[in-house]
Amino acid sequence: MTSVATPLPVGAGPVPVRRSVGNRKVLPGFNLTLGYTLAYLSLIVLVPLSALVLKSFTLSGEQFIAAVSSPRAMAAYRLTFGASFIAAAVNAVFGLLVAWVLVRYTFPGKRIIDALVDLPFALPTAVAGISLSALLAGNGWIGQYLEPLGVQLAFNRNGVVIALIFIGLPFVVRTVQPVLEDTERELEEAAMSLGATRWQTFSRVILPAIAPALLTGFAMAFARAIGEYGSVIFIAGNMPMVSEIVPLIIIGKLEQYDVAGATAVAVVMLLASFVMLLVINSLQSWQRKRSGGT
Repeated sequence: MTSVATPLPVGAGPVPVRRSVGNRKVLPGFNLTLGYTLAYLSLIVLVPLSALVLKSFTLSGEQFIAAVSSPRAMAAYRLTFGASFIAAAVNAVFGLLVAWVLVRYTFPGKRIIDALVDLPFALPTAVAGISLSALLAGNGWIGQYLEPLGVQLAFNRNGVVIALIFIGLPFVVRTVQPVLEDTERELEEAAMSLGATRWQTFSRVILPAIAPALLTGFAMAFARAIGEYGSVIFIAGNMPMVSEIVPLIIIGKLEQYDVAGATAVAVVMLLASFVMLLVINSLQSWQRKRSGGT
């Protein structure tokens, strides 16, 4: 029996040809590019960090513990982590307010304020420290009015917190801002139409939606503050046991040619930074799941 081919309609285009793409990679040369990526990351990141850890192994266990748990180092840990936590908490509150104003309101000079938020990103940290010292020192533009009242904001622990607030604010604003922009305002209108107050609408509708982004911004600001050096040393006073941060301890040991002791303290900071990266990645994953679920 002879099969008869069905003629194509007049004006029909060519029949598309299906190709199997199950085993094809989206990017050509995946294995090669992956090899270059791993080699580059190993050269730039893993090798220096491995050298840091291996150098600390030149110390015995007792020497390592003595280096990282000396009274001076412990005081620096308390100041660094405590000031970083306070600065990140302040930035979480006021960074949310700044992001809210930039997203929800239109006013003259909005673009300028939006650009000023990113200034700590572009400004060298040393310049930030000098600027804050010129403002808050006893003879500064602001400090000269506060010091007669007994308020000293420079060359003590207060200066450390202020410097860390300055450099950490953009992390919260830029993390929360896009989430606020994507938040559906119909939910707020529905809550208010049902009799919810402004605080109830914020605490039960808006805050749960932006909580993952807010926590991510807090963690990023905290991690950034832990390793800050340039802006702090100009306004902290750098007094041992009082206003000395951990990066300054490391620099001091290096200047005394105590490389092993400096690497021991640096390993502690490396572990703290690694934990913060895990927390940030977990929060970002949680945020993506919530965004996908909604």
